[in-house]
Amino acid sequence: MKKILLLLAILILGNNVFAQLDNNNLAIDELSGKITDGARIISTGVPLLIIAPDARSGSMGDIGAASTPDANSIHWNAAKLAFMDKEAGVSFTYSPWLREIVSDIELLYLGSYFKLNERSTLGASLTYFSLGAIDFFDQEGMSTGTYKPNEFAVDLAYTMKLNNNLAISLTGRYIRSDLTQGQNVGTTQTHAANAGAADLGVYYQKAIKAVRPTEIALGAQISNLGSKISYSENMDSEFLPANLRIGGRYSMDLDQFNEISFMMDFNKLLVPTPPVYDSTGNIYAGLDPEVGVFQGAIQSFYDAPNGFKEEIQEISLSLGAEYWYNKVLAVRAGYFYEAKNKGARQYLTLGAGIKYNVMGLDISYLIATGQLNNNPLKNTLRVGLSFDLQSDKQKETNGATQKDPQQSLETKS
Repeated sequence: MKKILLLLAILILGNNVFAQLDNNNLAIDELSGKITDGARIISTGVPLLIIAPDARSGSMGDIGAASTPDANSIHWNAAKLAFMDKEAGVSFTYSPWLREIVSDIELLYLGSYFKLNERSTLGASLTYFSLGAIDFFDQEGMSTGTYKPNEFAVDLAYTMKLNNNLAISLTGRYIRSDLTQGQNVGTTQTHAANAGAADLGVYYQKAIKAVRPTEIALGAQISNLGSKISYSENMDSEFLPANLRIGGRYSMDLDQFNEISFMMDFNKLLVPTPPVYDSTGNIYAGLDPEVGVFQGAIQSFYDAPNGFKEEIQEISLSLGAEYWYNKVLAVRAGYFYEAKNKGARQYLTLGAGIKYNVMGLDISYLIATGQLNNNPLKNTLRVGLSFDLQSDKQKETNGATQKDPQQSLETKS
């Protein structure tokens, strides 16, 4: 029953399974005519596309616009792949999802990259979300079978390094959401929904002169800008969760064995804010949300019914820190904040990682904070494995440069 209710919420409420507050709850004061504060959740289709899919970023408050590059970068900012120091790599992450609600929902993520040359890199990823087994019934209560609703997205990215410090990227994405397995919802015949989208990314990193070897980085990516999605010919199509992510990083080698990084990300959905309607159904405040994808993205910066105050509330904040010892053992922490009126997701994240030779293991844990004590995300666990691949020529080069650790630090500086 919990799964059926969750599935109906996904279909009817625009796929926002995290929204704990009522949508479109801004009221009009009859005496003053002013709009009163309330919960205003921006609802989209396929929220899978903005879930942190990997354990490393998930342990740092869902951060990734300018974090150090890894095989999962295609989700956060594919432009970072241009600065990978290995020839190729692959990662896999498993996340038991929403275990506070049901027991067999899971999120799987596979990321990879391959360097074509010194300036060009290809990336690919697969994100798969399964709702487990659900029994479907018709209007008379007769069983129509057991099905396994699912969603997935396949990405292919190309990254080009413009110079030694700057890179750009373009990612294409195919999305398929099959939540009803072709069953009827009431009298509506449904089908699997398909959509296409693209990401644009830019990333800059530079070593700076300081007492210790130091690096700064800036990154930005517009993601999921693409066609709308619908599960039936008789249902309204929904926006994909188009998103603007901007972030920065400051990294410093404390000494020969210790390194620390601090990061910050800002996120803004490029989707229209629902307007406020009067008693006759006309728009009282805000703008018409029934617009095209590109118009909706531009409009999202100035269409909030409560003006600039509400626009600021639509920006979520991620803070993260990462400490490495001898490039073998990592300890991570982070914090994610979303305004109360925009979903109220607020949580701390913790995690650790270990890297031996070409293999890495990462784990993260989410601790819910804020007013949502029943936050379905609480106690979320992610486990990831990664593998770096390099040619024999690269191994010889790396082996030669790593013989003298102090010389390596001076070279980096």
